[in-house]
Amino acid sequence: MNNLIKNIEFSKIVNLKELVSYQESQVISRTIAQTPNANITLFSLDKNEGISSHVTPGDAMVQILDGEAEITIGDNIFTVKEGETIVMPSNIPHGLEARKKFKMLLTVIKN
Repeated sequence: MNNLIKNIEFSKIVNLKELVSYQESQVISRTIAQTPNANITLFSLDKNEGISSHVTPGDAMVQILDGEAEITIGDNIFTVKEGETIVMPSNIPHGLEARKKFKMLLTVIKN
């Protein structure tokens, strides 16, 4: 049997923000699931690191697990903090920057 979820223990309670660590001047990612229609990835970004503006064919939901992110969707800029979530619609340019270091769970769903 092939598991769809990987890089995380099964049948065990885990704290997602403990599964990725901060690294100085780096963006760290850990893939949790990847199928043709869905991707789930944990990220940690050090202060002043980012992911440049891009377009995706699927809707992308960001859940901030720790810290604070500045997320741009189209012409709008949002400050999203620990415990908050924002959805970046498909085919709209979006990007993010760590004004403070932060960790997020990114879920992308495609048709």
